[in-house]
Amino acid sequence: MVDTDAIVERILTTYDTITVVGASAAPAKAAHSVPAHMHQHGWRIIPVNPHAGQILGERVYRELADVPEQVGLVDVFRPSLQTPDVARQAVAAGATALWLQLGIASAEARAIAEGSGLLYVEDRCLIIEQRRLGLDAPG
Repeated sequence: MVDTDAIVERILTTYDTITVVGASAAPAKAAHSVPAHMHQHGWRIIPVNPHAGQILGERVYRELADVPEQVGLVDVFRPSLQTPDVARQAVAAGATALWLQLGIASAEARAIAEGSGLLYVEDRCLIIEQRRLGLDAPG
């Protein structure tokens, strides 16, 4: 049995940068407000979105493979059906953790991530977990 709460805490106390696939420039969307909240609590955000130039003052990359630095935690705001492909991209980019936001889940994405040794969380919100644990970014 997987202890998701322990994995959530490990992720939030280990990673100081969150690469957000599906980040949005629209303030009304969770794909903007969640990364903005995490940014306000000290996490660096690397947005990935093929249709935006800048989000939260950061350069936006079209896809995970375009991020020029080591990717650690990948947070996903894409429909569940798209997450297996995102999981494969995360593995290819060298990510070590994959987080699917609240309402997003995929047995196939889980199998890909866990089969490659990534920490994996699905159907949970970063804000809810950050507040529940009372954490700011590590470091």
